[in-house]
Amino acid sequence: MVTAARAPRGEIEALGAALTAAGLEHATAPADTWAYGSDNSRRHAPPDLVAFPRSHDEVTTAVRLCRAHRVPLTARGRGTATTGAAVPLAGGLVLSFERMARILELRPDDRLMVVEAGCLNGAVQDAAAPHGLFWPPDPTSAEYCTVGGNVATNAGGPRSVKYGTTRDCVLGLRAVTGAGVELRTGVRTTKGVVGYDLTRLLCGAEGTLAIVTEVTLELAPLPAATRTLRASYATAAAAGRAVAAVMRQPVVPCRIELLDRGSLDMVRADRPEAGLPDGVGALLLIEVDGSQQLLDQAIAAVEVAARIEGLIELRAARDAEESAALWAVRKALSPALRKVAPTKVNEDVVVPVSRLAELIAAVEAIAVEHRTRIVEFGHAGNGNLHVNLMFDGADPAQATAADRALAAVFRTVLALGGTLSGEHGIGSEKARFVGLELDATQMALMRSLKQVFDPDRILNPGKLFPD
Repeated sequence: MVTAARAPRGEIEALGAALTAAGLEHATAPADTWAYGSDNSRRHAPPDLVAFPRSHDEVTTAVRLCRAHRVPLTARGRGTATTGAAVPLAGGLVLSFERMARILELRPDDRLMVVEAGCLNGAVQDAAAPHGLFWPPDPTSAEYCTVGGNVATNAGGPRSVKYGTTRDCVLGLRAVTGAGVELRTGVRTTKGVVGYDLTRLLCGAEGTLAIVTEVTLELAPLPAATRTLRASYATAAAAGRAVAAVMRQPVVPCRIELLDRGSLDMVRADRPEAGLPDGVGALLLIEVDGSQQLLDQAIAAVEVAARIEGLIELRAARDAEESAALWAVRKALSPALRKVAPTKVNEDVVVPVSRLAELIAAVEAIAVEHRTRIVEFGHAGNGNLHVNLMFDGADPAQATAADRALAAVFRTVLALGGTLSGEHGIGSEKARFVGLELDATQMALMRSLKQVFDPDRILNPGKLFPD
């Protein structure tokens, strides 16, 4: 894991005094700061201070003070990221956005909303829904993750197959660079090509270039209706071919989720009432949305594409209750995973849809070779699979085997023309592997950008790239 140097104690104390003089509420007692040292990666590094800004101006003050005292600064939402992106590896100051959660503006006719970075994804949906609108990014933690966190990691979710990731659903940002300079990016229109696209650059930068304080969201119309299909296949290869066939025809589903044989075995053991047919090697859950009048036509087109050699069963939900019953299989998976092993490493790799079946077969072989249990599921319409390595982290032999298996998975993904992350980001957990995907020219340009935005390298050190 990547590490980062901590600031001298004298500078930490001087920063605390400066924050007090500036009237910026903060905590220094370990009992108050400890909880802000971890995220959903289960990694932990205690911060020296935690500040609770209430405005963009207070964030600017905090950044400038950290720069003056050369103290590392890590921005934090609700800590739902799985790659250690919000873990303050170098200690220093954690900037918690829990008190910057307001919706500042809602313009239904323009299909936009302006929110503070600490606003919850779920709160955005609640505010947009009465106007017949929604914000497409839907990570698993949507009810309690923050918009700022979604921006930092370029979060996605099942709906990204049709609506895109966070980067595709943000019109503009207000931010503070590591130099303490205010930055406004983007537009308030759905078209705009003036200058470089700094909005998209900051989406996915994990707070290493600037601290985002406000986000202008591009909303989408709520679909009038949805319909769900459950397709069971004899092999993962057949399911992979079906995904490619479905994505080739004109009706784009809003969700295509894949569960491999290992996932289904766990669901059967945990939820025998799920009613999965025998002999299933992989299962697809396909959801189509749109107008009620066209939905029958759309679902029929998807059914035709899904009926390929290897299909065992195809079920279509007739109403919301049946749809919920079909999706119950997917929802049962996470609780089942928790019972398998003390440690779970969840990586969200992506390959071209046409190589999905090859990836699944290769990962199965890697699991056998390294004697590590691996379960695969995910957003198949994007070729985005969550590869879950299950082991006992307290056992050195198992931990070493899992680490070797993970490296083999990453090499396989890149050999298939894929990428190491689709929506979870890099954080500190994947930083050591970034050089496998990015060449020296790319790395040099990115480090140069870091230098421009954050000349003293105070923002979220130890993330994205190995130091």
